[in-house]
Amino acid sequence: MGTFEERDVDRRRFDVADAAPVLLDAQGVVTSWTRNAQRLLGYAPADAVGRGVAELLMPEDAARVPELVERCRRDGGWAGLMTARRENGMPVRVMVRITSALETQGPSRWLVLLSELGDAPGWDMSRGMLEQLVARSPIGIAIVDTNLRYVWSNAALARFGGGPPSHRLGLRLADIQPGLDAEAIEAQMLHVLATGEPVLDFEHVGHVRSAPFRETAHMMTFTRLDDGHGRPMGVYYTVVDISDRHRARQRLALLDRAGERIGRTLDITQTAQELADVAVPELADFVTVDLLESVLRGAEPELGPPRETDRVRLRRAGQRSLDRSIPEAVVEIGEVASYLAGSPPIRSLTTGNSWREERLDPLAEQWATDARGGRRSIFIELGLHSAMTVPIRARGVTLGVTTFFRRRRHEPFDEGDLSLAEDLVSRAAVCVDNARRYTRERDAALVLQRSLLPHRLPEQEAVEVTACYRPADELTGLGGDWYDLIPLSGARVALVVGEVTGHGIQAAAAMGRLRTAVRTLAALDLPPEEVLGHLDDLVALGSPEEGVVPDAGNQCGPHAEDTDSAQAVGSGCVYVVYDPVDGRCTMAAAGHPTPVVIGPDGKVTFVELPQGPALGVGGPPFEAVEVTLAEGSTLALHTDGLLAGDDGAWAVDVSRDRLRGVLQRPAPSLDLRCRAVVDALVPDRPHDDVALLMARTRLLGAEQMASWDLPSDPAMVADARKSACRQLSEWGLEELTFTTELVVSELVTNAIRHSIGPIRLRLIRAGTLACEVFDGGATAPHLRHPRTTDEGGRGLLLVSQLTQRWGTRFVPDGKVIWAEQPLTGFAD
Repeated sequence: MGTFEERDVDRRRFDVADAAPVLLDAQGVVTSWTRNAQRLLGYAPADAVGRGVAELLMPEDAARVPELVERCRRDGGWAGLMTARRENGMPVRVMVRITSALETQGPSRWLVLLSELGDAPGWDMSRGMLEQLVARSPIGIAIVDTNLRYVWSNAALARFGGGPPSHRLGLRLADIQPGLDAEAIEAQMLHVLATGEPVLDFEHVGHVRSAPFRETAHMMTFTRLDDGHGRPMGVYYTVVDISDRHRARQRLALLDRAGERIGRTLDITQTAQELADVAVPELADFVTVDLLESVLRGAEPELGPPRETDRVRLRRAGQRSLDRSIPEAVVEIGEVASYLAGSPPIRSLTTGNSWREERLDPLAEQWATDARGGRRSIFIELGLHSAMTVPIRARGVTLGVTTFFRRRRHEPFDEGDLSLAEDLVSRAAVCVDNARRYTRERDAALVLQRSLLPHRLPEQEAVEVTACYRPADELTGLGGDWYDLIPLSGARVALVVGEVTGHGIQAAAAMGRLRTAVRTLAALDLPPEEVLGHLDDLVALGSPEEGVVPDAGNQCGPHAEDTDSAQAVGSGCVYVVYDPVDGRCTMAAAGHPTPVVIGPDGKVTFVELPQGPALGVGGPPFEAVEVTLAEGSTLALHTDGLLAGDDGAWAVDVSRDRLRGVLQRPAPSLDLRCRAVVDALVPDRPHDDVALLMARTRLLGAEQMASWDLPSDPAMVADARKSACRQLSEWGLEELTFTTELVVSELVTNAIRHSIGPIRLRLIRAGTLACEVFDGGATAPHLRHPRTTDEGGRGLLLVSQLTQRWGTRFVPDGKVIWAEQPLTGFAD
């Protein structure tokens, strides 16, 4: 690749008519001389022919002849500018083009065309013209020698500070601009001197003398200057101020980081802290984010115009400083920040307009104080000198205010900084408002969840029980799985686990309806298979008509109930009744995993339970099985999410093996065992909701029960009352004697009057005092409301008024009428 002059000559059109041709042999000796050549250089043919071409050139170009000869041989020619020597010794600038003049026979020859450039504009500019060119250039230009000391610079470079060009001579860059990283810049110069390779578009950021308090960005280029022999003489460099472009890039980069880092969660305080973190140190040295109390609760902001004497209370949600200890903060995160009504942050909060102050009054007090007003500081003590306040507004609502301060950076905030701060806060405001709305919706959803699932499982003496629930929907914490423990008559309990298809609030609402229906059916004391049968009918009757699709978007309209019913179709449920008197356990399932029993010896077995159809889909009737559990056995009821693998799929045999292995592990308590099972089998982000209910069985002792077989004879009512009173005396429950006598008298009399066959009276002391009367009748008694003139019919009415609850349950050979009284406050 040739020099600039060579390339430019190649681009110019050579006028052959004006050129002087000369022939050279292979060694560069003139073999032919023309009149035009004589007219151009003054040599007669006799004087020129036989001379080497180097003798016709000025010394600088004569030294280049061997190099040019090699280039001609390699490239087949050459074109460029040279300085020839006239016959009188005067130099003349000529344009030269050399081409090969090969002949079929004979030695190689070269044709040289010479053209004088004395009248060609642009090639022979004077020194004065070149000096004007660089002196008037708006770009800073300088030349340093091989020791990196200034030997020349133009006037434009003085705009960066350091004085006129004459003051720079002999100095190095660090002497002129102490605010720049001179080592980094001089390293580029040394690289250019060593390699000869130019450095283009080198960007540097620092503080120049002309703007010592403002960060300035420069674009620099470096080129080596060589003498005629190719030896380095110095470095020529240019400087362009690109601060505006640099700041625009910084602004875009900051906004990009804000988009990546702000709003990564739906937590309000974390979002506020992310805003502060992004703004420091790129924009400010200290940032505070204060939000209205109502915003942190997820409620709509309510802020009227404060009076001049009022103090407005905000909550500090986030703050960040260049110093890790945050020395500027007078309020800690989470504390209340109290502001005077007329302070700039409150003006921005109430008006919705931003505010900027280039130079703060150093003796003015910091606007915020803690709720106690304990710490007060002036701006000069905190080192803060420039400030901006920007309201946090989203969807036309002001949520709080963000305040930006500068402390270490000497330059004040300008209009560009305020515009950047507004863009930054506006992006964060949407995230804060989304988090606020999510907080409100999640709190409402959690209230619904708490109302649908039991706050705590009721106290009773039949089983020791614990449960673990893990929803698949991490955001709302809602799901369709549920569990329950329902106390039944005779110290029995019903254990229930079910699941509704889907997740979220619709599944939770459908689950709530199912749970309510199960509790209502359980109050009827029906066998498990009948409970599921009635529940199946309720789901089927409540589902929408075939072919009608509910309006999923209208959850508060007439289709909302249909949507929940449709969600319940296909649900699963297992219903278990355990009797602590004899350890009998009766259970039935509707489209649900079978229960697991862990024996007192740790052996794990899966109950062989006939699987009924899912609720609401129709199918054969439900079947129940009855097993007898030894005391200390653990019954585990779970939803199918417990058996799902990491990919959400599960195979029965593989999943049962995994569950069996986990259930066999010992644990210090039933609660820890339940949690360990869920932690071992359920991934961090489950594909399905998971519910696990574990119940360890107990048996009532003989001292907790008493029973008597009575003949169907009205005379035996008195004996029944006496037997009951003696038993209460043994239990230390004399205070219940009067009520118990009345209950026993009424229930036994009712059995004798309305049934046939033997009668059995039983008292059970287990959390409550239960009085049960068994007879062989198949009709249930009805509570009557007699008139004042009626002579009877008040027995069951008195029982209902004096006891905690009463009812009837049917057994294979008759029925049981029962009533319960609370034992709270009575000694053992």
